[in-house]
Amino acid sequence: MGERRAKTLTDEFGLRTFRDLAFMFPYKYVDRSRFYDIAELSGDMPMVQIRGSFISFSEEGEGARKRLVGIFTDGRKMMQTVWFSKITAIRGLYHPGVEYVIFGKPSLFRNVWSMAHPEVSKFNPENPPSGFRGIYSLSETSRKKGFTARSISSLVENLLKHPGFQTVPETLPQEVVSAYRLMPLKEAIANLHFPENPESLQKARERMKFEELFYLQLHILRFSRERSQRIRGEVFARIGKYFNGFYNEVLPFPLTGAQKRVLREIRADMRTGRQMNRLLQGDVGSGKTLVAFMTMLMGADNGCQSALMAPTEILATQHYETIREWAEPLGLRVELLTGSTRVRQRRIIHEGLENGDIDIIVGTHALIEDTVKFRRLGVAVIDEQHRFGVAQRARMWQKSAIAPHVLVMTATPIPRTLAMTVYGDLDVSVIDELPPGRKPVTTLLRFDENRGEVNRLLGRELATGRQAYIVYPLITENPKLELKSVENGLERISGIFPQYKVCMVHGRMKPDVKEEQMRRFISGEARIMVATTVIEVGVNVPNASVMVIENAERFGLSQLHQLRGRVGRGSDKSYCVLVTKEKTGGDTRKRLGIMTETSDGFVISEADMRMRGPGDMEGTQQSGLAFSLQVANLTTDGQILSVAREAAGRILDAHPELLEREPRRQEGQASEGTSIAPVTVQNQKNLALSPSGIDTLRTELRYRFAKTIDWSRIS
Repeated sequence: MGERRAKTLTDEFGLRTFRDLAFMFPYKYVDRSRFYDIAELSGDMPMVQIRGSFISFSEEGEGARKRLVGIFTDGRKMMQTVWFSKITAIRGLYHPGVEYVIFGKPSLFRNVWSMAHPEVSKFNPENPPSGFRGIYSLSETSRKKGFTARSISSLVENLLKHPGFQTVPETLPQEVVSAYRLMPLKEAIANLHFPENPESLQKARERMKFEELFYLQLHILRFSRERSQRIRGEVFARIGKYFNGFYNEVLPFPLTGAQKRVLREIRADMRTGRQMNRLLQGDVGSGKTLVAFMTMLMGADNGCQSALMAPTEILATQHYETIREWAEPLGLRVELLTGSTRVRQRRIIHEGLENGDIDIIVGTHALIEDTVKFRRLGVAVIDEQHRFGVAQRARMWQKSAIAPHVLVMTATPIPRTLAMTVYGDLDVSVIDELPPGRKPVTTLLRFDENRGEVNRLLGRELATGRQAYIVYPLITENPKLELKSVENGLERISGIFPQYKVCMVHGRMKPDVKEEQMRRFISGEARIMVATTVIEVGVNVPNASVMVIENAERFGLSQLHQLRGRVGRGSDKSYCVLVTKEKTGGDTRKRLGIMTETSDGFVISEADMRMRGPGDMEGTQQSGLAFSLQVANLTTDGQILSVAREAAGRILDAHPELLEREPRRQEGQASEGTSIAPVTVQNQKNLALSPSGIDTLRTELRYRFAKTIDWSRIS
């Protein structure tokens, strides 16, 4: 093709090479063996084909609004076809009375069916359209420049006939292709563009999904194993007086089975001499802090200090008070270091950490300042880790000559498939039980029309001495949005309950003002808190028994679950009331319904990912591994992901040379560009894939492997 058309392909689709075109797969498929009658068209139908002829053509409108309208009939009913560009050329192409097949997406306007820019071809009774047809995604600019789904399809068809395509090398190890009975690459590419039948299409999709997920997992596992082999950690060889003393004499309640299991997993890590990197998932109130503290006691029993870093001063203070209460009977010194710590106290803490007098330090980002030095840091706990960047977490690791064991905690349940990918380089532990006696929160769905009922519930709980949260989606009123705001809410709630003090918290407040407002609520001085989602993490008020979420339809499932976790932290029965509009329907009503049906955070997170997709899940973009997949889908392809991860693990077990920083080259290979750089803390962001997503990973990883490793020779 000419330079101008080639430039359009590059600008609009990023296509520069044959290989780019080969991997530009259709986004959906239609069955071309069926013809529809115009009378059968209904609702929002996909692309269909109709057999018939044109009755007439006419040009309508002027200038930029000019269009060509064709009247098309299948012999029984009529519809319109419309073109907004290349009108003169199209008018000369098609003629009344000739039998054609039109193909496109029908739409209904003013009770008349029409098809814009349909694909038109003469009907050939000896070779009618048949089989599955791939539909390529086209931009509006590419359409205006003359590209159609059919023209892209023709380009691909020519490519697949090209002699060069016949020698496409396999990009997976032959042992993997054979062991998992995968369709060969060349055959898979051909069937993704031009499926022979539904079964072939399914096998081709499975092959390409597997390949995407295999290389993604190979990348993650390679990083994880290379790091675990390279980075040694303190050897915690014994369990001594601190751990046993706390467990036997101080622990106020028995551990759950899940807590015991997780502690065994942590204990096994810490005995190996390699740095532990473990993600601890647990629903709100599941006892993660207790597990973290007992992990610190393992450190104390082996002569090491521990640090816990939290994202806010409120959360750090709450952790400090809890841990100090547990640690005092054991004779351990615990201190708190935040941005608000006075200079004199800060100097004392710095000295105590450096000489080893302080056993456990709890704090915020202040812990990673250069002035903070430890005598022997053995355990680093990061709470609500998605609130910290990679570099911030890494600075904590650098506080000791030997890397501390790292335990990162999150109360945001993460679907298994997402955890295997976003946190695939970490070992994952899950606390999936709540402590005995903890009552589940009763979740109610109410509408604006039920406002009186909601207020009566609030009044009843406040009258018994309890406290309440009321969450709003906006800080100030926006006339363009029919949503409630914190500022208006403060005025309204103060008017309804004048006998109770009300405090307000939102993200635009200065930190010291926000901290003071939170302090008033935590102390019980204020009985009602009106807030935005800033209270989603880090406010622990056992006396709060009601959470009212206004305009609940504006929040995702995971976010609603996190907000609900602010109540039910004491022994009293608690309520979460989701307030929305009566007319809310469809997926939104279904989403809110899920909240009323279950309090299991993992069930909710799976449902959230199914409904919104993995890219929208809270925290994913902050994880350092945001990516897009071309064929695979983390929401639906969990089984393939598990198999691909297993295959990647087997490959690394069988070929440890893949972990080498400078992989051995085959004889005669050029050295330029063949090294596989180790993934370090500093360049961990390289795990993030560009908008072209998995294709970048193929380029950066698969082909680097291909240059350095002859899969056929290894197999």
